[in-house]
Amino acid sequence: MRTQAILALIFSTTFAVAHAADALPKTLLTERGKELISDDFSKQPDKPDWKIAKGKWVIADGALKCAEIKSDNHGGNMRRTLAFKDAVFQFDFKFDGAKALSFSINDAKEHVCRAVFNPTGFRAQKDDHDHDGPDKAAPFALKAVKLNDGQWHTAVVEILGDTMAVTLDGKETSFGSNDLIATQKANFGFTVGGESAFYRNLKIWEATPNKEWDATKAKLNAAK
Repeated sequence: MRTQAILALIFSTTFAVAHAADALPKTLLTERGKELISDDFSKQPDKPDWKIAKGKWVIADGALKCAEIKSDNHGGNMRRTLAFKDAVFQFDFKFDGAKALSFSINDAKEHVCRAVFNPTGFRAQKDDHDHDGPDKAAPFALKAVKLNDGQWHTAVVEILGDTMAVTLDGKETSFGSNDLIATQKANFGFTVGGESAFYRNLKIWEATPNKEWDATKAKLNAAK
């Protein structure tokens, strides 16, 4: 009986792990590796990990709510240090009056790339890295999607080499490549412009190449 109980426990644990993996949104550019960070944002972000630069960030309704503060003259901004080159990021968000929000990635000094969301769509983007210099922001394909207030959405942001891909709710993907994206990264963060928005369920993994990416990329380009 004891042996049967142990076998049952092993089976149920294995099934639960496999089911959890199957429940994750599919990646396109990469494969998930070791989990690096997991934060459901059910409690106030810890100051040693997160740096709140602008805006008001509070826990509300079991998620992290950010509202822009007008006197800041800048969108709400919260960042966390993470040294990486390739990674998979996943998080949920919903609009609550905000005009726009983004998930941004920086190197040690400047902006590198970001996923930008507004009520009418989203895009991946290579950022302006030198501000007053010759480099300019390079938005990739804009995906027209209605993102109404009060509706939760799941974003998957994949970075591998010089390429980034942003997939929303497992349906639409904006992607592109630029040499800047291949640089060593130093931190990532969330921004909110306008009234407010919510974030929850952040997860980050190491990333390895997805052998099906070339075929997937061809299909995505053909569908443009």
